[in-house]
Amino acid sequence: MRTYHRFLMGLGLAGSLYLASCSSTTNENETMTTEQTASEQSAKDVHSFAKPAEAVAKHLDLNIDVNFEQKVLHGTASYLIENKTGTDEIVFDTRGLEIEKVYLGDAQEETGFALGDEKEFLGRPLSVKIKPDTKKVTIQYKTSPDAAALQWLNPQQTAGKKYPFLFTQSQAILARTWIPIQDSPGIRITYNAEVKVPKELLAVMSASNPVEKNASGVYTFEMKQPIPSYLMALSVGDLVFREVGTQTGIYAEPATIEAAAYEFAEMDKMLVAAEKLYGKYRWDRYDLLVLPPSFPFGGMENPRLTFVTPTVLAKDRSLTSLIAHELAHSWSGNLVTNGTWNDFWLNEGFTVYFERRIMEEIYGKDYADMLNVLGYQDLMNTLNDLGKDSQDTRLKLDLEGRDPDEGLTDIAYEKGSFFLQNIEKAVGRERFDEFLNNYFNTFAFQSTNTDKFLDFLQKELIKGDEELAKKINVDGWVYSPGLPADFKVPTSARFAKVEEAFQSWKNGTPAAQLSTKDWSSHEWLHFIRMLPEQMSQEQMADLDKAFNFTNSGNSEVLAAWFIHAIQNNYTTADEAMEQFLTNVGRRKFLVPIYKALAATPEGKKKALAIYAKARPNYHAVSTVTLDEMLK
Repeated sequence: MRTYHRFLMGLGLAGSLYLASCSSTTNENETMTTEQTASEQSAKDVHSFAKPAEAVAKHLDLNIDVNFEQKVLHGTASYLIENKTGTDEIVFDTRGLEIEKVYLGDAQEETGFALGDEKEFLGRPLSVKIKPDTKKVTIQYKTSPDAAALQWLNPQQTAGKKYPFLFTQSQAILARTWIPIQDSPGIRITYNAEVKVPKELLAVMSASNPVEKNASGVYTFEMKQPIPSYLMALSVGDLVFREVGTQTGIYAEPATIEAAAYEFAEMDKMLVAAEKLYGKYRWDRYDLLVLPPSFPFGGMENPRLTFVTPTVLAKDRSLTSLIAHELAHSWSGNLVTNGTWNDFWLNEGFTVYFERRIMEEIYGKDYADMLNVLGYQDLMNTLNDLGKDSQDTRLKLDLEGRDPDEGLTDIAYEKGSFFLQNIEKAVGRERFDEFLNNYFNTFAFQSTNTDKFLDFLQKELIKGDEELAKKINVDGWVYSPGLPADFKVPTSARFAKVEEAFQSWKNGTPAAQLSTKDWSSHEWLHFIRMLPEQMSQEQMADLDKAFNFTNSGNSEVLAAWFIHAIQNNYTTADEAMEQFLTNVGRRKFLVPIYKALAATPEGKKKALAIYAKARPNYHAVSTVTLDEMLK
């Protein structure tokens, strides 16, 4: 997932045997390993009621009827389970679900169930009575109209303005709001699904997908590889499909498909670059779904079908590092998954590192250097927001009693990536790539945790070398707040030229005379971030006239510029800013803009007026943050 600052992006013989037998289907050994890992990990998962060491779900058959009028899903979730201990109950996570009936076995024998007490963030445990030999549990249920994972859009909130739209967002612990499920990243399941929708709409999931509508409005899906619950995904809308390559394609509304096809034309190149680095892509296809603007994140790495924000449609392919990020998740996150949300950096730190390696492979080191510098700037903003001594600035987190979303910050993303870059620097790129390939293969289709990774690092890379261990500095990076004292700030040759232009402007050169030809959006973003907090109206107008920032078609540039407009009361940008906040739901942009507005009484009044109009367009992931911020 690419999100704000973002809250606001060892094999041996056994591994060789695994690779030889690996295919797109899940083999018996994979499943067994997955279950063992699930039990081990989720026993410690403080964000799930499930008890996988006692009874664990292995496969889901899901049947869903999508009702746009009532804004509910009517569902039946049938699980194949393993009763490991002969227990008389299996526990699922729910939040806001109406559980109608529960059955055991193929004979559909009705059984007793109970919903426990409601807990903040977590919802209620669903305890189902089972027998020692129970192999199948079927739960009949209905979702709530305000289920946090579901966003129901009316036609006016879509690109085509003709049909309604639905999409889910299950990360971190929202799958339980639309499916009764063992909602822990340490538990992996395969699934099949049947989804019924209005005939004029198409349904797609994180699974094998149709490429066109049918007359019945009933669609079937299969996910053969085991996935954690947060990667369960569904979207329904007026969608069309466009093939990009033999394994890649794009789903979007008809009004958006041409722009998306142009923007993401290099997906195949990215897939080739990724496979060259870390081995074969194991999910069969890699497709994108371009969602309406209310999607709260940059992208969500749902396997086989990444959900992506339209705010990356910059018309110049300048923001496609986000696609490299979500593609990289096919290895780090989807293939090898953080066992609990305290280990989130294992998903995102690895993915940011991998993303930049993909971009370097395609566009060169200078390009990747720019991304590194921007990432460092985002990291410093997060460290300043949280406080450099905050325990939440460690890679290994303690989120017990808190919403796991509190851990989805740039600490996991950028500090995690810089830690891996530090290891690469200590051992050399070739040796580190060999280690990472070993890591992905050893833990493929499993969930892991920080301790397991560090044990693997010690065994397969450090190997008792005390001098190397000192250079890698696990304690300084993983268990200590802030950044290690010996951290070297990244630099960029292309940004050095931007800094020269900025100094020239600062010394009095009119903006129109600056040398800015062929700047990418990253260079423009770096320039805007360097601008002083306080500027005169004349300076703001000079910049805007020369570079047309207020009317930029690039969302990154717009969001950064609006901060300066707010700080300097540059009212010329007010209309464009209100339009942006009303139409765009990406939390990365919303939070800093609303925060800047709320810094003054007059700005707070403006923020509340805009928010009153815009809030219905936002996903719950965004409104939870903004409701608290704006009170």
